[in-house]
Amino acid sequence: MKILGLVTARGGSKRVPRKNIKEFCGKPLLAWTIEVGKASGVFDRFVLSTEDSEIAEVGKQYGIEVPFTRPTELASDTAGSFGVVKHAIEWLRDNEKYEAPWIILLEPSSPGRQVFHLQEIVKLLDERTDFDSLVGVSETPGHFSFLKQLTPDQNGILTRVGDGAILRNLIHRNQDVSKSYFINSAVYAFKTKNLFDGNNSLWGDSTYGYIMDSKYALDIDTPEDWLVAEIKMKKLLEEEK
Repeated sequence: MKILGLVTARGGSKRVPRKNIKEFCGKPLLAWTIEVGKASGVFDRFVLSTEDSEIAEVGKQYGIEVPFTRPTELASDTAGSFGVVKHAIEWLRDNEKYEAPWIILLEPSSPGRQVFHLQEIVKLLDERTDFDSLVGVSETPGHFSFLKQLTPDQNGILTRVGDGAILRNLIHRNQDVSKSYFINSAVYAFKTKNLFDGNNSLWGDSTYGYIMDSKYALDIDTPEDWLVAEIKMKKLLEEEK
């Protein structure tokens, strides 16, 4: 099965300037995603979408294709993934007559994914026909469960988000909270047809949750995230030795 691997990396990150090419554990952050993608051997083509010439050059140095330049209007703070992915799909179709039934989207800001994750995901895409998209998820820590999310009223009195339950009626022990999962941003997969079904969405009608150990759930958005991710990544690298 043909699968397009797509890495998206813009140059205008605000909270961590030049994040995608900033050195992270000894190499540009972008490089971690490219190296794992290439080593997995699962992609028919592996392409970088960026509007930034320096990011494009780093991408080429690490062996990813950069066949086009992303339009600047798709590289703003408000640009969503749908437009970015659709541009890549349409450019490859219109300029190189290339199409694949599935796209796997990888974001450099989540460098914890491993080769085996991508290989397991592609096996799922090949064997299963009951979902239109897939997303990497990790278990939500009990203290972050939606059952413990609170909101204050205008007087500062807390109730639970959604149903207004008061604190004495909440579940307070983490071990009593039912399991839930959060999107860890490590990997997304979409059927190409989803982008052209008229719903302006990547997801289609059903999404499979690919469960990943939380130690791989590195999502860098702030300077604080960066520091934590470096610690977790160094531990992962030590475990591989």
